[in-house]
Order: sequence, then structure tokens, then C-alpha cells
Amino acid sequence: MHSLALAAADNEGGFTPPTLDETHLPEILPWMAEWGTGFGKQMLMIVLSIVFIWWFFSAAIRKRALVPSRLQYLAESGYGFVRNTMARDVIGEKHFMTWVPLLFGIFFFILINNLFGAIPLLQLPSFSHVGAAYAMAGIVWILWVGVGFQKYGLRYVKLVAVPSGVPKPLLILLVPLEILSNFIIRPVTHSLRLMAVMLAGHVIVMLVGSGAEFLITQQESLAMNATGVLVLLGFIPMYFLELAMMILQAFVFTLLTAVYLQGALEAEAH
Repeated sequence: MHSLALAAADNEGGFTPPTLDETHLPEILPWMAEWGTGFGKQMLMIVLSIVFIWWFFSAAIRKRALVPSRLQYLAESGYGFVRNTMARDVIGEKHFMTWVPLLFGIFFFILINNLFGAIPLLQLPSFSHVGAAYAMAGIVWILWVGVGFQKYGLRYVKLVAVPSGVPKPLLILLVPLEILSNFIIRPVTHSLRLMAVMLAGHVIVMLVGSGAEFLITQQESLAMNATGVLVLLGFIPMYFLELAMMILQAFVFTLLTAVYLQGALEAEAH
């Protein structure tokens, strides 16, 4: 029905809103056409983000000085933010240094890929596609579950799934819920939170852009032209709001990673 409505709108010369299918651009190298996958714009931007992060921090530390340059200061500030705010404050003094490189990499990898959505022409946050978000959350899930089993062995399941001080009859209900919550729901929500916010922002950009273009190109109505200009002007504060959400989601994802690692490292104390 939706496709029929869009076709009817096209035939009548009306506005055709963008669809979710349009967020998936054609693959550059469709090596597995039968699986509907290949090397596309999203994968290209992920590769570019890795190259950019490597270049930026390599250039920043190449000429280290007691009085830092702007580039060195920016890099050191970013490292200090991750080290102190998300590693030391969450994981604790005892274990945090081991996990600083991981948290540092996750934060800037997600941040750069999110910010791609705010750059004209690129205009596509990599994590607006659920596959990338699932992959990141899956890696984090394997890490913190692996840490828990490495430290506590099979007893880790009991530490996570069996609440202390709960009457035994209630454990029949609570234990399956705790296992479901900690080992299945947690990684799903970890990924979907990131993907949903990035996808929503990307769809809003598409909708505003296509709507404004439609209104501005209506030659028979100056009122519609003016409305299109107002739509573009009104989108400016929304653009900065989306920019803030891109930064916030990188922070939240990394912070939750630190929380999950801390929970695995200190499961016996919880």
C-alpha cells in the first residue's frame, strides 16, 4: 500500500517523502549480490574513519612539546577525557589502565563515524545501519562476558544471575530474567540505542532536505517557496541538536562499555 501511495503521489506531482530504503545506498562493489551485501558507502566511511583517527593522533604526537600545539592539545584533551571520565571514574583505580586503549578506540571510532552524518556530501552516520551497531555491541559483549568467565569461571553466571538475599522460591522466576537481561537484552539495547538515534537523525535530514527542495521548486507558488526557505532556516537549530546527539551517543556507548567491564571485573562485590 505504501508503494502504491508513493506512486500515486509521483503521478500527481505531489511530495514523495523519502523511505528507509533510501538510507541504504547502492553498493560500490556488490560482491555478494544474492546476500544483498557488498562494499558500500557505509563501509568506505568506516575505513576512512580508521585512517583519519590514525592520522590525527599520529600527527598530534609526532612533535610532542612541553607547550603543546593546538593539535597536540586537542589530542591530549580527548585522551584525558576518556582516561579520566570513562575509564578511571567507572572501572576504578585498580583496573582502569588496562582498558583505556579499548575505551579510547571505541569512543573516537563511534564519534567520527557519527559525525560523518553532519558533513555535507557524506551525510551518512555509519551507525545508522543496524549491522554496524550490532557488530560493535557484539564485540563489547564478547569482551565483558569473557572477562567475567576468565576471572570467576562458571561461577560468574551465578554471580550475575542469582541476586543475593532473595527467597529461594523467587529465584525460579528471577534467575531466568537476570540471565535474559544481562546476557541477551543488554547487548541488544546497547546496539539499538546507538542505531536508533543515528537513523532518526539521518531520516530527519532526508525528510527536511527533500521537503524543502519540493517547496522551493514549486514555480507557481511564492508562498510555498518562502515556506521551503523557512524549513531550511528552521533546520539549523535541529542540525546542532543532531550534532550534540552524535557526540552524546559516542559517550553513552563508551560509558556503558566501561560499566559492563566494571561489572564483570567486580562481579563478586555486587
